[in-house]
Amino acid sequence: MSNLETEPEELVCPPSGARGIEILEPRDVPLGGPRAMGVRRTLPQKARSLIGAWCFVDHYGPERTAMDVPPHPHTGLQTVSWLFSGEIEHRDGVGSHAVIVPGGLNLMTAGRGIAHSEVSLPGTPAPLLHGAQLWVALPDADRHTDPFFESYTPAAITVGDATLRVFLGSLAGSTSSARVFTELLGAQVDLPAGASVDLDVDERFEFGVLLDTGEVSVDGVGVPVSHLAYVPPGSSRLTLTAGATDARLLLIGGVPLGEQIVMWWNFIGRTHEEIAEYREDWESGRRFAPVTGYDGDALPAPVLPPIRLKPRG
Repeated sequence: MSNLETEPEELVCPPSGARGIEILEPRDVPLGGPRAMGVRRTLPQKARSLIGAWCFVDHYGPERTAMDVPPHPHTGLQTVSWLFSGEIEHRDGVGSHAVIVPGGLNLMTAGRGIAHSEVSLPGTPAPLLHGAQLWVALPDADRHTDPFFESYTPAAITVGDATLRVFLGSLAGSTSSARVFTELLGAQVDLPAGASVDLDVDERFEFGVLLDTGEVSVDGVGVPVSHLAYVPPGSSRLTLTAGATDARLLLIGGVPLGEQIVMWWNFIGRTHEEIAEYREDWESGRRFAPVTGYDGDALPAPVLPPIRLKPRG
């Protein structure tokens, strides 16, 4: 998915180190204008920009709408697509063509540069779209790797009363085969009303809990729907407790990245000059192989801000 903001904010993301659970509020972002599908964005924001190497979290739906995101570029990151309902057709510049379906991970590694499109499959009435789009920042040593695409369908496992689907990394004996470049975790957790589960986790990891539906608390701290709870490193156990209704959530985490990154539009780099070069390459038809099979024009890049992109704080 693209960041379609016409004036995207430049972000330099320092390593995080705050103690205690934080609740990050979402902000509404229209994709493609006020009549297009809206998303609720919890990462990045000024209070916190990274959870492990996770750097971007959009939560959308359920809504009967059609997604139509034209070809657009990415650098220095991996896109993680996860659906609860609906189907989305993916095409990219390395020739991948896949249909994203609920319960299946679609992971695109942009590396030095890739372009892709995402379009809802046609249907009457409009499809019920519901899911999340997340980005993972690639570490400096791997961010210029060749781009590639892969899919993975995790098996559902049971831990106490909880049902887990581990789509990245390892948890509770389940390990994803999808390739990552830092130590990461990504999983869907379903909890019936009133149930609680204790998860043994890596104490080096920091975590994010995005509540999709229902009610849940994280180590006793309540999380509103569509909000993201941040849990700092230092604990080897994470307790999730459902309220009066069934809960469904995404659990993300990882070892703190320990690097500063510059995010602007759909690019991740390390300097102003890199971001400007990526933008110029996209506008000039360099670096990014074209996406075939999409009926329409590619997405133009926004204008760079009139000041130099530089670190904050």
